[in-house]
Amino acid sequence: MWPDLSSDIAAVLEALPAEGLIEGVWQDKDGQIHSAIADEEEFPELVARISDADTAALLSMYVDERVPLLSAVMPDSDGVVRARWRAERSLDDLPQKPPHSAA
Repeated sequence: MWPDLSSDIAAVLEALPAEGLIEGVWQDKDGQIHSAIADEEEFPELVARISDADTAALLSMYVDERVPLLSAVMPDSDGVVRARWRAERSLDDLPQKPPHSAA
């Protein structure tokens, strides 16, 4: 689970970094969610795809910057879970440090 997609497409596109690896996530006019991973060479194509979207977001592909709110899968409308990816680790999945004990 990631933060909501933004309907301010111009602001999303302005947040595109000059370089690096990014995942663009967008919802098209038919309500379908799409995503694409791109580096700076592929940014023009990603911008073209997101420009026509209703909502969108950019997600960093770098581990230290990529922490979802929650990881889960949902079944399709026919009740079948078709998860073909490995779930992202969320904050609750990270190992907890034990409290310091007084010596």
